[in-house]
Amino acid sequence: MKTSYASSSVLPSRPDSNRSWRKIRGSRHIDKKDSSLPPYTNEQTAQTLKDRINQSRKFVLLASENSNQSKWVPWELGLADGYKGIGRVAIFPNVQSNANTAWTSWEYLGLYDRIVWGDLEGESERVWMVYNKKSHTACNLNVWLSR
Repeated sequence: MKTSYASSSVLPSRPDSNRSWRKIRGSRHIDKKDSSLPPYTNEQTAQTLKDRINQSRKFVLLASENSNQSKWVPWELGLADGYKGIGRVAIFPNVQSNANTAWTSWEYLGLYDRIVWGDLEGESERVWMVYNKKSHTACNLNVWLSR
C-alpha cells in the first residue's frame, strides 16, 4: 500500500545511510559484474540481458549522469517496461545532488517511479522508498520489491 511521505532526497543525507542501503532485500544483477556475459557485445549479450530482465520480478535502472550516453540503457528499460509493466520499473537516480538533473534529459524517465531516500509516513526513521511523482505517494522500497 502506498502512503504519502514528508520529504525526500536523491542521496542520503546522513553519514551512516550507506549502511541502510545494505538492508534492502532482493537479488541484484549488475551487467558489468556478470561473468556469463561475453567480453564483447554480441547477440549472446542481448539474449542474456533479455533473459535476466524477463526472469526478474522488478527492474531498477541505476541512472547516472552518463546514462544518456549509453545505447543499452534505453533498450534495457524498454524491455523491462514491456515485460514487467510500468508499475514494476523504478529509476534510481545516482547523482551527487538534488540540483543535478542531467539524468532527466530523457523525458521518458519521468514515466517511472523513482527510488529516493527520505521520511516516509509510518516509518520511525528515514528509508529508501519508491516515489510516484504523479500521485505524490511512496512506499518502502523493501515492500515494493517484495510485491
